[in-house]
Amino acid sequence: MTGCPHFDQIRDVTPSANGCEDCLKIGDTWNELRVCLSCGHVGCCDDSNNQHATKHFEQTGHPLIMSFDRREHWGWCYADKLYFERMPALSRRGPWSFMARWLRR
Repeated sequence: MTGCPHFDQIRDVTPSANGCEDCLKIGDTWNELRVCLSCGHVGCCDDSNNQHATKHFEQTGHPLIMSFDRREHWGWCYADKLYFERMPALSRRGPWSFMARWLRR
């Protein structure tokens, strides 16, 4: 896997919502969801009207996201504009351990 200098910012996060956190607040809809791997913010993709995942990066500088779709495992680094088929595992836990909890719901 090609490295990214931001992989050290991946945390064992808890997703902030079961939908786009910001769209839910304003009563809007979304297409696909992304989760921030630094803090767990769930935002809508760039194909959605509001593009909250990108706005979250612009406001916070949190560079890494992954798809919130249970069937997808890819990730993206906004800062370096890099796509990853899979994100690396946390050193003390499995990859995206929040997803394991989320899938059990």
